[in-house]
Amino acid sequence: MTSDPLRFPDYIKEKYPAQGQLFGDFLCGLWATAAGALEVPADQAARSTRMVHSVLPGWSAERIGATPEKPSYVAGDGFPAEMSVNWSGAGPELRVLFDSLDDGAGQGGAALPVNPALPASAAETRALAARRWGRIDEVFTPAAGRPSSAPQWHSVAWRPPARFVHKTYFGLYVWPDHQQRQAAVDEAMHRLGLAGAWDDARRRIGSAGAEREIEFFAVDLADEADARVKIYYRNRGAGLAELDRIASVALQHDSAAAAIAYRTLTGGRDDAGEDALSCLAFRSGLDRAAEATTYLRLPSLTSGDQEAVDRTAALLRHEGVDPQRFRELAAALAREPLEDSRGLLELVSYRAAGRRGDVTTYFRFPVFENHTVPAC
Repeated sequence: MTSDPLRFPDYIKEKYPAQGQLFGDFLCGLWATAAGALEVPADQAARSTRMVHSVLPGWSAERIGATPEKPSYVAGDGFPAEMSVNWSGAGPELRVLFDSLDDGAGQGGAALPVNPALPASAAETRALAARRWGRIDEVFTPAAGRPSSAPQWHSVAWRPPARFVHKTYFGLYVWPDHQQRQAAVDEAMHRLGLAGAWDDARRRIGSAGAEREIEFFAVDLADEADARVKIYYRNRGAGLAELDRIASVALQHDSAAAAIAYRTLTGGRDDAGEDALSCLAFRSGLDRAAEATTYLRLPSLTSGDQEAVDRTAALLRHEGVDPQRFRELAAALAREPLEDSRGLLELVSYRAAGRRGDVTTYFRFPVFENHTVPAC
C-alpha cells in the first residue's frame, strides 16, 4: 500500500452524525438527498435509492462506530464509499462507489449481487461481462502469482430516468512492487485483446516527468461495443503540463480546452496540487487509448469547500452547464456551511474528448474519528 497517508481529515471540523446508523441507511440517505438537490422526480428518486440499497455489500447492514473495523482506502478517514455526479449530457448522472471490503472479492467472478429491480439483473450483467472480459478477475489474485488478491470496488452510475451502469475496480495499490502491478495490467489487457493499445500508451507516456504509479484497473460491466477498460495513474509532484502530456496519449483529447479547465480549477496555478490522477480509457477496435480523464484534488488547491465549489461552478459555466444545481447539491451534502467546510468536494475531473460539460464532482463524507489511512 502507498506509504504516505492523505492528511486531509486533519482539518475537517465536523463529522457527519452517523454513529449508530446502518452503513446502508446512511449512504442511501445521502443518495436521496443528492437526488432531491438534483430535482429528480420523487418516484425515480425512491426507485433509484432502493436499487442502490440492494447492491451494497454485506457491510451495509452493519452499524457505524467511532472508528472503522476495516478501514477502506476510499477516503482518508476509512469510510468505504463516495458519491459523485457527472454533469455532461441532457441531465446529471448520479454515482456511488463502494469498497467490497473482501465481501466475495477475489473469489473468481465476484461482482454485484442479484438485483431484480434492474432492467437486467446483476447476475445477467455478470454473465454479459464474462463473455466480453473473460475471467480477468483471477489475474488480480494469487492464482495468477500475485502477492494477494486486489481489493474490488464497485460503482453504480444512474442517469435518470432509468439508465444504470455498473463498473468494477481492482485496487493495485496494495502491492508495493510496481512490477507486480504492471504485470497484472499487461496480462489483463492481453486477455481483453487490448495489448496493442496498451503498449502504444506505455510507449507514448514513457518514463519522463513526475513519479507515477498504476493504482487501479477498471472495467465497465457491460456487453456493449463502447464498454471501456480504464487504467488509473497517481501522479506525484506533477504540473499541469505533465498531466496534459499524459492525457494527450488518448485519441480524443483537446489540450486547449483542458488547459482552460485545469487552470480554472487550480486558480491559475501551474502545479496540479497533491497526487493528481490520470485515467486512460480503452475500447475494443482501437489501437490506442480512446479518452483521458484528469482528476485534481481540490483540498490541496483551495482554501476550503466554498472556493472549491466556486471554481468548479466557473468551469461548469464555461462548459455550458448552469452551475446552480451543482451549488445546491454541494450545500445539501455539506455537514457545515461551505465557508467553514473543507474536504467535502474532494476531486473534480475533466475529460476533453469532444463532449461539453464532461466534468465530474466527487464528494467524501467524514464519518469516523480522525483515523487517517492512505486514501485514493
